[in-house]
Amino acid sequence: MRSNPIDGFRIDRDAISYVGHDLQRPECILAERDGSLWSADARGGVMQIRPDGTQSLITQAVAADFASKSSDEERFTAGTLPNGLAFAPNGDIVVSNFGTDRLELMTREGHTRVLVDRIDGQPIGKVNFVLRDSRGRYWITVSTRIQNWMKALRPDLADGYVALYEPDSGRLRIVADGFRFTNEIRFDATEEWLYVVETCGPCITRLRAAPDGTLSDRQTFGPKDHGAPIDGITFDAYGNLWGTHVMADRIFALTPEGELRILLDDAPAEASKRLMDAFYKGQATPELMLACGGTIAPWMASLTFFGNDLRQVAIGSLRGTRLPVFTAPVAGLPMAHWNDAVPNSR
Repeated sequence: MRSNPIDGFRIDRDAISYVGHDLQRPECILAERDGSLWSADARGGVMQIRPDGTQSLITQAVAADFASKSSDEERFTAGTLPNGLAFAPNGDIVVSNFGTDRLELMTREGHTRVLVDRIDGQPIGKVNFVLRDSRGRYWITVSTRIQNWMKALRPDLADGYVALYEPDSGRLRIVADGFRFTNEIRFDATEEWLYVVETCGPCITRLRAAPDGTLSDRQTFGPKDHGAPIDGITFDAYGNLWGTHVMADRIFALTPEGELRILLDDAPAEASKRLMDAFYKGQATPELMLACGGTIAPWMASLTFFGNDLRQVAIGSLRGTRLPVFTAPVAGLPMAHWNDAVPNSR
């Protein structure tokens, strides 16, 4: 087997550049072949950042809730909060809205409709992320059924789940349950395994995926405890699984063998220790969480490979206002939308 391209690699913080400006809660980022980046935005939609650096906010109606909230806790738990994003085959944007607790479909002109907001007759819960597979289905994660998600960040609560939405039937069904704050999910290159972030595990679980969407053979991949909450994950073309330790503000990679490697550490050490000490006791508070966060991308949330060679990486965050970018030693694994025709954008 050829050598792993991340052997000996560390992210040089002095070589990090930035794209975008005045973003609000740029948690999730999508990339297109033309170089455009699409970032979730707390004003109720997405920010399109073009290769030339110009950008446009696309929303159904601009919501000022996020910036106008009186406290940081309220800012991150109330109002519309577009979180995970996926491209539909026609270029529309599927949005998992962490504030309105529903899966939405938004055109590139901002016209929005609700795809689904209930499951088995009950509210979905805190819908976090959405991932399109090669069959055109959408896998979504629900972090918790608790409305104030900050109160669900504890290791003894496992009310998160993964659900599968099939556009042809409009059906949403739970395919795996009992996760400790379900967050981002990714398929490997062959879609044989679905990898699930359990933010409060804090660990990554994987399940074998059958063609009909059935999941089985559940197992932990990598460390059973990362020592910090995990948020986003993404694969490179070699098979390494990259991810972020949110609030601790670290970027890591898991090799195909499950070996953990820290590639960047921007953690405020003392604040992170206080948070994790309280977390393991089930006593993490919004105040302890909000005291954490580095300087590069406060509350690192996601990683997106982009560019012609898919070797540029943009870092999404919950508290940043721009996207840090670094160069990886290996290309990212193309997502299901990568070969879609790019629609005309405004």
